[in-house]
Amino acid sequence: MTNRFRLITIKLSLVGFAAFLSPCSNADESAAPFAFGDFSWMPGNFGPSESRLVTKYFTPEIRLDSAYHYSFANPKDNTISGSSEVFRHQELQLTQIGVGGDFNVDNVGFRLMTQFGMYSQSTPRNDPSSERGQWQTADAYRYISEAYGSYHLDYDHGINIQAGIFMSYVGLWSYYNFDNWTYQPSYVSSNTPWFFNGVRVQYFPTDKLKIEPWLINGWQAYGMFNNSPGLGLQVAWRPAEWFGFTSNNYYGADTLNTPDRKRMHTDNSAMVRYYIRDSAGLSRAAASLTVDAGCESGGGTDCERSYFLGFMAYNRLWFNHNRYGLTIGGGMINNPGRYLVLVPPINGATAYSGAPTWFTANPGDPYRAWDVQVSGDYSPTRNLTFRLEYNHRWASIPYFTGPEGVTPPGGNVGTPGSDPGTGWAPDLVQTEDRITASMLIRL
Repeated sequence: MTNRFRLITIKLSLVGFAAFLSPCSNADESAAPFAFGDFSWMPGNFGPSESRLVTKYFTPEIRLDSAYHYSFANPKDNTISGSSEVFRHQELQLTQIGVGGDFNVDNVGFRLMTQFGMYSQSTPRNDPSSERGQWQTADAYRYISEAYGSYHLDYDHGINIQAGIFMSYVGLWSYYNFDNWTYQPSYVSSNTPWFFNGVRVQYFPTDKLKIEPWLINGWQAYGMFNNSPGLGLQVAWRPAEWFGFTSNNYYGADTLNTPDRKRMHTDNSAMVRYYIRDSAGLSRAAASLTVDAGCESGGGTDCERSYFLGFMAYNRLWFNHNRYGLTIGGGMINNPGRYLVLVPPINGATAYSGAPTWFTANPGDPYRAWDVQVSGDYSPTRNLTFRLEYNHRWASIPYFTGPEGVTPPGGNVGTPGSDPGTGWAPDLVQTEDRITASMLIRL
């Protein structure tokens, strides 16, 4: 079994390098990367074609993500479990308030985007590396989603050397819900990294191909889990306006204080726009498929007992000159060992504390899940989207918040994730049905 999952990982990784075998572009050598077509139809890539606020040296960007979530379980503590995008039931909440933009002077650039709102609490909560050593990195970076410097070299179609915190796009969907086809992504995206902290080099040998190696602290980590950094590589290939392929590959030691345990992961997405017409009816149609595989070995486990297999697939339709959108899709994962499964916030549990009494993460502990989503959008302008979405999710173990909630009476007690010793137990169930209504703004 171990060799089988290693072989799957290697095969999927090699798919990303197939781009090297394709013919080079005949475009002019000075053509900007991916500038030959409109790729705003791609998931994780939607946005205004150009900013009206742009100046010579600065392109500002403002984001607002305001959402209302209703879980049909109606948990009495208003807590939603198992999502990196959805956190509170039956309340109007601000998921993200982002202010920033891009500075560029000559060949030097700087990107900044803040994250006030729920993301400023929930994203640091999912990074256990901040508990290693002194100086609280979770607090230092809490209100930043992106912040990196960049130096551009005019070689081939461009080389960008960037250092800081940047988006990962593992799992295809963007960290910013405005840019996606759905609000809640499937598990393959929701349980993989949203950001990396380190250095990346973007090399564009042609205007259709990007090769991007990473040297990073770890798997969505402000700091290192042990004493060695993580290594990664993205290959993005867009041979035509209607097709794109992205492969993300990672290797690192990401179990806190367990340096002998190594993680391998490969994430591969194909996207196709199969219909386009400037019409009051169906104006555009596209589909995406993402397949992930990986495992952990060493430090008390192996790839037979701790592995990850999953996929997600979506179909997106646009209507009335792209003002309306309809997305249907979903996916599944199988993650024995649960090393990528989000820890339910039982009694204030975090990724560092865990919740060992009710949610174990030992080698071989089973976890299988699947979900489906239906999402409808109305975009009166390219800067504003109203979204209404229905999600159904299932897990092989009790995992989602039930009617009695996951918070002890009177609030959290003692050490986060611990058993308060009062006879109380969290109410966890195997299925979740949820409706989300959101207003998403990007200026």
